[in-house]
Amino acid sequence: MSAAAAPPAPPALAGPAAERGAGTTVVGIGDVGFAVAGGPGPSRLATYALGSCLGVALYDPVARVAGLLHVMLPASSTDPARAAQSPAMFVDTGVPPLFKECYRLGAVKERLVVRVAGGAHQAECEADDLFQIGKRNLLALRKLLWRNNVIVRAEAVGGARVSRTLYLDAATGALRVRATGPDGTRDFLL
Repeated sequence: MSAAAAPPAPPALAGPAAERGAGTTVVGIGDVGFAVAGGPGPSRLATYALGSCLGVALYDPVARVAGLLHVMLPASSTDPARAAQSPAMFVDTGVPPLFKECYRLGAVKERLVVRVAGGAHQAECEADDLFQIGKRNLLALRKLLWRNNVIVRAEAVGGARVSRTLYLDAATGALRVRATGPDGTRDFLL
């Protein structure tokens, strides 16, 4: 019986916010990261301070491939030049490459576990949030996933002035969320 070929190594991350060390790849704002359990490089991904931004986490439990996107804005049409330079900043230009790279690393669409966090409003009540970026990000993401027959397995979204940090483990698929807001801080698995 022959051994299965190991998936290719994850690509180097683009963007100045990407850091490697201590077993964790930090995914900065408007950036994306990937990890393969047992592969070279860190096997854990983290992204910090998701307010109105969204963290989109993908995980294939068979291939043990993880992808994490920290997206800022819903539509690249608001700044096409910036989108061309940093596609991960926008839902419509950041999500497709997230999925494609996970597939390239060995993930299969039907096995992907998709989880989302963030999308908070930045005022005491949602009606007072002038630009409603969090709500618009979430709407754009849901429409894009729906059009592509992708179901979100779990989410921790919305809320008033909530900041969320995500830690995604490629070995186990565990997605730990640390949510900090007016009511304090709590940690949970999503």
